[in-house]
Amino acid sequence: MASNGWKSSRSVLDPIDRISEILFGLIMVLTSTGTLSVVSAGRPEIRTMILAALGCNLAWGIIDAGLYVLGCIDERGRNLLTLRAVREAADPIEARRLIANALPKVLSRLPEQHLEPIRQEVLRLPEPPQRPGVTGEDALGALAVCLLVFLSTFPPIIPFLLWGDVQTALRISNAVAIVMMFVCGYAYARGTGLHPWLTGLVMVAIGFALVAIAIALGG
Repeated sequence: MASNGWKSSRSVLDPIDRISEILFGLIMVLTSTGTLSVVSAGRPEIRTMILAALGCNLAWGIIDAGLYVLGCIDERGRNLLTLRAVREAADPIEARRLIANALPKVLSRLPEQHLEPIRQEVLRLPEPPQRPGVTGEDALGALAVCLLVFLSTFPPIIPFLLWGDVQTALRISNAVAIVMMFVCGYAYARGTGLHPWLTGLVMVAIGFALVAIAIALGG
């Protein structure tokens, strides 16, 4: 809890958020391309598929952007409630317990002598706002979410614009999607301490399993 402890701890969009949004966009595109028949599909069907993929990812990008803003407000509101509870606690022991509960689990068992300086710092903070609001960073993060989901549509559909043969375009599109999924898994592992290569392969498997489920359910 620093001097801006009532603010959201999120950056405009942290790396895991970026990876998640790109992966989501890829799954949505693969759901569209996976329903394309290489036998009967012509230019009209390909055009319809491309427009559907773009429209679907744009819609979900907007929805995800809204959910991102709600998540920021929720986090900031919880921070405000915790801050006020610590400042208003009559008993220092209760205040330290509230601080411990607000910390990540790995830090929540710190001895009380380490929590007391935090409590003192909280008491010295300026008065926080009454209610959480939407900030400029929230808006930038929401825009980034929407753009990531929408822009992730393009790499897998570009082959359909460059190659006239549907089967060739579909194979290249799938290869591009596989590579991007692997990169997402690799980057996710680097940010979470997992094994990068294994996580990349698992991400590819999970991505295609989700696509298969979506197609089977009519997605």
